[in-house]
Amino acid sequence: MSVPVTQSTTAQPSEPRQYLTFTLGGEMFAVETLSVKEIIEYGQITAVPMMPPSIRGVINLRGAVVPVIDLKARFGAQPTEVTRRTCIVIIELGSGDEHQVIGIVVDTVSEVLEIPQSEIEPPPAFGARIRADFISGMGKIAGRFVILLEMGRVLSVDELATLSSLAERSEPSALAA
Repeated sequence: MSVPVTQSTTAQPSEPRQYLTFTLGGEMFAVETLSVKEIIEYGQITAVPMMPPSIRGVINLRGAVVPVIDLKARFGAQPTEVTRRTCIVIIELGSGDEHQVIGIVVDTVSEVLEIPQSEIEPPPAFGARIRADFISGMGKIAGRFVILLEMGRVLSVDELATLSSLAERSEPSALAA
């Protein structure tokens, strides 16, 4: 039994897209450059009490308060160990009037690459170290795979708020025990 394959007409599949590549724990990841506002060096982060481990805190970015997420911790690994090459990538999410600016901590920023649609495979059903819904695809570059992240899901404000409220609810009961 064959299943018809439909192709989205919203994006032109033949046009390569640009991706910012970076490393986390020795693995190469990428995000579309359209969502990247800027890259800044790791600096003063103000911790916010009672946040889950994946939320490092907030930074002041030209007068705006920007939350900073540790991607390694968000993916369930140990928090990023800060080195002189550690960066914060400022990502802008949203559409229309709804825009959210969030910083993500990465080990190192590599380069901007163009990846043709023909070199992007669907996300694996299993075997990745991160949730499958966080992956938009697997880009093939020089014989290696780069994990293309679905930043809208990785940095889901609703999900992060739920994690935060769960952390708040579990704190007092843990102290009472």
